[in-house]
Amino acid sequence: MTFLWGAVLAAGLLLILSPWLWPAGSRRPGAARRGRIARLLEDAGMARVSVPAIVVIAGVSGAVAAAVAWLIAPVAALALVAAVAGALAPFTWLRARRSKLLRTRRGLWPDVCDLLIASVRAGMSLPDAVASLADSAPAQLRPAFAAFARDLAASGHFDSSIRRLKTNLADPVADRIVETLRMARQVGGTELTTVLRALASSVRADAALRAEVESRQSWIRGAAVLGVVAPWVILAMLAMRPEGARAYGSPGGMALILVGAAVSLVAYRLMIRLGRLPEPRRWFG
Repeated sequence: MTFLWGAVLAAGLLLILSPWLWPAGSRRPGAARRGRIARLLEDAGMARVSVPAIVVIAGVSGAVAAAVAWLIAPVAALALVAAVAGALAPFTWLRARRSKLLRTRRGLWPDVCDLLIASVRAGMSLPDAVASLADSAPAQLRPAFAAFARDLAASGHFDSSIRRLKTNLADPVADRIVETLRMARQVGGTELTTVLRALASSVRADAALRAEVESRQSWIRGAAVLGVVAPWVILAMLAMRPEGARAYGSPGGMALILVGAAVSLVAYRLMIRLGRLPEPRRWFG
């Protein structure tokens, strides 16, 4: 019975969120791929995971969270809040993974530019220079460049292969590098090494500045998480007592829980937004 209630709550949550998860335009060919969830999967390095799969995972996570909350404290409003939090957990994890990948890769792109410059100056063709990064690039980026080398060897078409490389990398700086290489391949030019050298210097300076600012503002995220989690831990402990469960199961108690959930969400988002640095957008994504 508990899992049935959890499944019902998760189904209701999915129905509420369905206009955003499955917009009317998503039924057009290719529209779902350009959706926000598909873009989030690409940016998190999980482009092979389909949008329906992550939606199903979110639904299952919400149902499990609701069932666990109901077992701990049989309060309908608390189970509903747990279902919402459980359904949002996979997307929160994807955003955290995306941020971690961006921070890790931010310091690697200057090295990639230096390797490309060295290969081009050594007389290698542009496709061969990019394919050689499968062996010489930093370890975190080698799988993407190895996939590019396989695509290039199979198709022999540089433009389509490097477009797939851009999708696999899903990074704003990578987009700039890829578009620079595509332009150099299509129209030619002798300024490729100069442009790549200037891009590497810009990325290095930006990475150093961001690392310094993020280290000084890391306490904001910790304070936001602590401020949101602590009241709900206390609420769960109170609701575990029979008198607490009866009080929070009343209409006034359920209203208090729902209003508290909304206030916690707004406060958390506000603190995170205040302490977040703007990320570069993927203009060529």
